[in-house]
Amino acid sequence: MKAILALEDGTIFKGTSFTGQGEASGEVIFNTGMTGYQEILTDPSYTGQMVTMTYPLIGNYGVNPEDVESHKVQVGGFIVKECCKRPSNWRSTMSLPDYLTEVGVMGIEGIDTRALTRHLRLHGAQRGYIATGDVNPEELVKKAQSIENMEGLNLADRVSCDRPYTWDGTKPIYIDDMKNFAWAGKGPKLAVFDFGIKWNILRLMAAEGFDMIVLPSHYTAAEVRELGPDAIFLSNGPGDPAAVATAVQATKELSNEYPIAGICLGHQILGLAMGGKTFKLKFGHHGCNHPVIDLHTEKIEISSQNHGFCVDIEGLDFLEPTHKNLNDDTLEGFRHKEKPLLAIQHHPEAGPGPHDSRYFFARFRDMVRKSTGI
Repeated sequence: MKAILALEDGTIFKGTSFTGQGEASGEVIFNTGMTGYQEILTDPSYTGQMVTMTYPLIGNYGVNPEDVESHKVQVGGFIVKECCKRPSNWRSTMSLPDYLTEVGVMGIEGIDTRALTRHLRLHGAQRGYIATGDVNPEELVKKAQSIENMEGLNLADRVSCDRPYTWDGTKPIYIDDMKNFAWAGKGPKLAVFDFGIKWNILRLMAAEGFDMIVLPSHYTAAEVRELGPDAIFLSNGPGDPAAVATAVQATKELSNEYPIAGICLGHQILGLAMGGKTFKLKFGHHGCNHPVIDLHTEKIEISSQNHGFCVDIEGLDFLEPTHKNLNDDTLEGFRHKEKPLLAIQHHPEAGPGPHDSRYFFARFRDMVRKSTGI
């Protein structure tokens, strides 16, 4: 079925739908990963976006229930050069077209993804609209222009859990009666803010021995204190960090009382809570091949990244940059010089990889141990 992708600047790309008839919209971005499309599709950080894969053949290893990063497909649409309809992999339980069709998410192929990626690099990420059938391209451009801008958009509250839950190793266990909640494990008690958390973060935190409760993004500092945690974690998530005002305020208050770590949006929220600023990148960092240098060890890591905003901590002498992006010199991590606070912008939990930055979880565990003795 014929399909058209219209960008807000009037640029039109023609292709075909591999998920049947439909429409989709969102901010159009590109991801440079060769693998990991299932993790990308289910990553809540991609909420409000349509993802273009720069690698030309996507779907060849199919889909399986073990590799998801949340309870559903989160992207607004999926754009590829060629979609493999007959996957070949012993772990595969479903093809990519069947997977997206089942959940009602648009997928299109036949697009010149190299031309689209180049356009986004030159002109920046853009709002886009996809539709099938005989449609008026000019009308689709108008629809694209009417989509919400990512700047100023609080998407974290939209994707966050609606009630607290614990993690059983494979899935959330929701808590309906918080009055009777009791920490069950023997490890450090960790309150996790869910701004769109990836499940692999919870898997790796559990592997470090943390006893976790995952909280909705709107939880206040007072509500967190009542739980009696030993440490706080700020998760990844979508949208503009400056728009998540409640979480920024809660983090500011809690930063004087608990060890805190953050990843991606959590990194940005902690930066704002410390008095820093955030700004939108031209086309964002999305992929699994971004070089980052650890400024302490001077080792270079190949990292997985997915963010459209960046943190500026210039002038905050009590914060120390810990990581830097070698592509554009943007901040990839920082720590407080006196308080047990640290965060990174890239994704140490990356699945399927790379795993160069996975030491972050052990580093956070050591920081909590030194701070609390637990």
